[in-house]
Amino acid sequence: MNKLNYRECVQLLLKQDDILILSHKNPDGDTVGSSCALCSALRRAGKNAYLYNNRQIPEKLMPYAEKFISPEGFQAKYTVAVDIATPQLFPVDFEGAVQLCIDHHPTNSCYAENLFLKDDRSSCGEIMFELIKLMPDKPTAEEATLLYIALSTDTGCFQYGNTTARSFSAASELLRLGADNHKINLEFFRKVSAARIRLEGMIYSGMEFYREGKISLVCITREMMERCGATEDDCDDIAGLAGRAEGSLLSITIKETEQGGSKVSVRSSPAVSASDICAVFGGGGHNMAAGCSLDCQPERAKEMLLNVIDEVWK
Repeated sequence: MNKLNYRECVQLLLKQDDILILSHKNPDGDTVGSSCALCSALRRAGKNAYLYNNRQIPEKLMPYAEKFISPEGFQAKYTVAVDIATPQLFPVDFEGAVQLCIDHHPTNSCYAENLFLKDDRSSCGEIMFELIKLMPDKPTAEEATLLYIALSTDTGCFQYGNTTARSFSAASELLRLGADNHKINLEFFRKVSAARIRLEGMIYSGMEFYREGKISLVCITREMMERCGATEDDCDDIAGLAGRAEGSLLSITIKETEQGGSKVSVRSSPAVSASDICAVFGGGGHNMAAGCSLDCQPERAKEMLLNVIDEVWK
């Protein structure tokens, strides 16, 4: 595995052609926005580049991604993973080797032939912006909008602890390049479906507290989703809700999967590492935002997580 700096990464990309770009399983705004922006920049540089047809891309993000998705029969010669820390997060049905990974997760497992990792950045969008600026032409307004989606969604519209002065500087520069922040803020942070509103009501009413309110926990079952008429598209950034409780230092969201397992998202303050908790179950992420998957029902997952937290957070 070869670790790259900014210029080495750009030089390597510009030597390739017939490039396939991967977004991760259960894709969010960062992996999709960053992947699309990279695809656009590579095309402007004369490269044949496409996004892997990730069938889990949410409805909200599909209008931004659809023009970049690979046609049937596309034969890639070079594969780039964006915002993917481990092979376990590869998109559904993807098989093959990855020649380059661009990531910001400190728990990256170094699976790719080449790795460009900046784990002090808020998002892959922040990294991708710097990479694209090193390419022959400056980013377009469309790319700026895609990168603003990546940056703003991974920082919770600049509310999360990963937001830095560098994040605000990047956002300001993206706006000067033509990013449509009004449209993005309305679509991703201001408006939600009626089903999402009903689901949030159930989440708040069923929230549980431990350690005198320092731990807040919610379970989202398939039955709750069905009662609300909610789909996966209604669950964007849902892991942030549990942490809104005053006094909460560690929040846990356990979401039942279609297969009957549990997808876990942990958010924390500097007092405890979310990554250390999730690492016990084979997951990872950042110190204050991490995740893992458990092959059990949410109630059992809750018991397992609380036991581990007692060990990790004395």
